[in-house]
Amino acid sequence: MTAQLRADAAETSLRPSIEERREIEDFLFLEARLADESRYADWEALVDDDMMYWVPRGEGDYDMATQMSIIADNRSRLRTRLAQLMTGERHAQLPVSLLRRVIGNIEIEKTAADEYRVFSNFVAYELRRASNGQTVVWPCRVEHRLRRRPDGLRMFLKKVMIVHGDEAVGSLGFIL
Repeated sequence: MTAQLRADAAETSLRPSIEERREIEDFLFLEARLADESRYADWEALVDDDMMYWVPRGEGDYDMATQMSIIADNRSRLRTRLAQLMTGERHAQLPVSLLRRVIGNIEIEKTAADEYRVFSNFVAYELRRASNGQTVVWPCRVEHRLRRRPDGLRMFLKKVMIVHGDEAVGSLGFIL
């Protein structure tokens, strides 16, 4: 087999099937809807045990250990954040912000037999009922790392790069 044929075969094996693409897109849409509806227990069910939820300052491939982040939650810290949100008594979210996300430009790379690296763009619209009643726009680029488990796909990384993340960012009292 020539080097070009091997390279073409390797590239093809890393492309997700149509069925995998649909499943991953459905996962992204479900994850966004659950977050929009503040259904944090259901959202958490989509998370794997080694989950990392990361919102770096701006776009780029930073080292989380050495660079300032807006949010850098391991699984334990994420569990605490979600528990606080689920109390319904988070002052920055009384009453809870109304949110709607629009997702597009979904790119999927199969990184292993049962793992995927997924990039997408999304815009979240937040109506801040707790403070000023204004609508805040959150344009973002997101990287999800997903793996297949016996009961479905699970996230083990969600990296949310806010377009204006290296500027002054208001309160993020919700899951982006």
